[in-house]
Order: sequence, then C-alpha cells, then structure tokens
Amino acid sequence: MKFLTRYIFAAIIAAGTILPAMAQNNGSSSSSMVRRRDGADRNRRGSEQTQPGVTPRMQQRLAGESDISDADRQWMRVIYRDLEVKNPKNTSLYYPEDVVDGQENLFRIVMRLLADNRIPAYEYLDGKEIFSDQYRLKVRDMLDRFHVLYSDAKGSTEKNPKFTIEESDVPANEVLSYYLLEKWEFDSRTNKTRRNVEAICPVLHRTDDFGGEAVRYPMFWVKMTDLRPYLAQQYIFIDDDNNLPKYTYADFFNMAMYDGDIYKTRNLTNKSMMQMFPDPDDRKRAQDSIQNRLDSFDKKLWVPSREEVIAAREAREAAEAEAEAAKEAAEAIPSRDGDGGAEATEATESTVKKSTRSSRSRRGSATKKESKPKKKEAKKPKASKPKTSSSSAARSVRRRK
Repeated sequence: MKFLTRYIFAAIIAAGTILPAMAQNNGSSSSSMVRRRDGADRNRRGSEQTQPGVTPRMQQRLAGESDISDADRQWMRVIYRDLEVKNPKNTSLYYPEDVVDGQENLFRIVMRLLADNRIPAYEYLDGKEIFSDQYRLKVRDMLDRFHVLYSDAKGSTEKNPKFTIEESDVPANEVLSYYLLEKWEFDSRTNKTRRNVEAICPVLHRTDDFGGEAVRYPMFWVKMTDLRPYLAQQYIFIDDDNNLPKYTYADFFNMAMYDGDIYKTRNLTNKSMMQMFPDPDDRKRAQDSIQNRLDSFDKKLWVPSREEVIAAREAREAAEAEAEAAKEAAEAIPSRDGDGGAEATEATESTVKKSTRSSRSRRGSATKKESKPKKKEAKKPKASKPKTSSSSAARSVRRRK
C-alpha cells in the first residue's frame, strides 16, 4: 500500500511539471504558426499588389540607363533624327495600323501607357528639351490640344488621372514620322563610342479642310528609359523575309535597326540643319559628314599599325588606278553633248563606215581573185649576155695608157 501511494504521488508531481511545459511549448508553436501565416498572407498580398505588367525590378533591369560617370565620359554629342515610317527600315513603327492578334504599333503603345498614367510625357521645346517635373505634360491638355476623344476611366482621381480612349479614336494613321534624340558618348574605360537613344517624339501629319500639304505637329517627348521596359514585351516583324517576330521594339532601338536623317545637332545658336544649310545638296553633304565623324570617332584616336598603314596605302593606290583607267576610257569615247560632240560623233561614225566598206571591198576582191583560175604564162627565154674575158679588158687598159 505504501508503495502504491508513493507511485501515485510521484506520478502526480511529474504530471504537474510536464503539462505546463507542454502547454507552453504548444502555445509558442501555435503563435509561430500564426506569425508564419500572417507573413505568408502579407507576402501574397504584396505580390498581388505588384503584379501589373512591369515590376520595379524589370524597370531597373530593362531601363538601360547609361552607367557612364561624368569622370569616364570624355566626349558627347547630341543628335536629332527624323524617322519617316515610309522608309522600308522604319515600317515596323507604323504597321499594323490597327490592333491585330495583340500586335500594336508604337504610337498605340505610347498612348495606352499615357492614358493609364504609367509613364510621363514632356513638352516639346524645339531643341531645348528638359526632362523634369516642371515640363511634365498633362495628358488631358495634350488630348484636348490634338482633338483626341477620351473619357475619364474608372478609378481616375485628380492626382492619378486615367483616361479611356477607343481604338478608333487613336490617330495612329496620322503619325507618319518620329523625332529621335540620340546621345553619342565616348567611354574612356572601354575606349569605345556608343549610341544611346534618350527620347522619342511622335509627329502628327495633318492637313486642313482645304487639303494641301500636310503640316507637322510634334506631340510630346517620352524618355526611352521609361518606355523601354514596355517595349521589351512587344515583338515585331523586321522584314518580309522572316514571318516570325524575332525582335522587340527595345531591340529595334538598341540595335539601331532604324534609318533616319539628321535634322539637327545641339549647338549654341539652336539652329536646325535646314537653317544652317538651305541648299539641299549642301545639307546632304553636311549630314553625311556628321555621320562619318560619329562612326569613325573612336577609330581616329589611335595610331594605326604598320599592317593597317600598308593595307590603306594599297587600297588607295588601287582606287587611284581604277579612277585613272575609268578616266582614260571616258576620254577615249567622244562626248555626245553639244554640237562639237555631235560632229565628232558623226565624223567617227562616217570614218568607221568607210573603213568597214573598204575592208569589205578588199575582202570581196580578194575572194574573186582567189576564185578565178590562174593562167599559166609561157616562160620566156632569157637573153644571153656577151661574155667578156678579164684578159682582154686588161689589154685595152694597158694600150690606152
């Protein structure tokens, strides 16, 4: 009996010490589970809130901002280009005109992003572009200025305005060109020049009610760093030979697949190429000269090697020889311009005709002579000459003496 009571008493004491500990452990585990669930819920809610098309990480990765510091940037030049959509290399910016199987042209993408207030736009200042909040464009004012129909979207507020624009109301067929702002920078770390597209501006081509030539209306500037993450999601056709869209709009600008004339460079007087060079031929030569200097800027910074000098000399000599041969060939052919050239041409033609007629007559007479049988002439006997001896001649000479 005593043994039994001792055993029960020990069991009660053990239960009194173990159960509170178990209860404490269960409470801590349950609280930790609650905390984990709360954290998972918060993470899920955060992922749901940051779900829209382009995340901040994608913006940072696809922005493509220049990582060149001011200390490494030794040279820079700002170039303005005019990209005509009629150019075969730029047709990817215009087609398709309407939305087809999720494919949109560049202007529709830009207008959709502006209507959703996802990217900012800046005022067009004609060569004095400043991308700051002071010159940020109000989308409502822009739509009213260019007579684009719209309505306030659901959830639109004064601080976060959003608009709904029907596809038929987007003037995509009137945007026939784009202005492009490029920065050519020389990086002293890599010793290379690279081109960076900084901003793009759609240009409306509109005619009045009486017809006539279309007038250009630059709409706004959009920074490529803001636009590039969205352009990286839209695949486009580059040419008709490959019907698979292999490149995106971001690749189109990063790889410089476009073609555009230089219509302005940043200068102190803020003049365009047309103002500086009114003559079209002079303007074209100036544009080509600027482009050649941009393409060969980093190559002219280094002294060429001996092999490069020899190759350049051989190429120059070959080009001079070809030019000399072409000049001699041109001088050999009489000119057909003017009266003198016509007379010389007629003289040469008459000379050629006479020579051909004479040669033909000669060949004909020769063939006639060959065709007639030759008569055998009788051999005439040779006349015998009197023979005089040397001795008689000697005697006559002596007698005379």
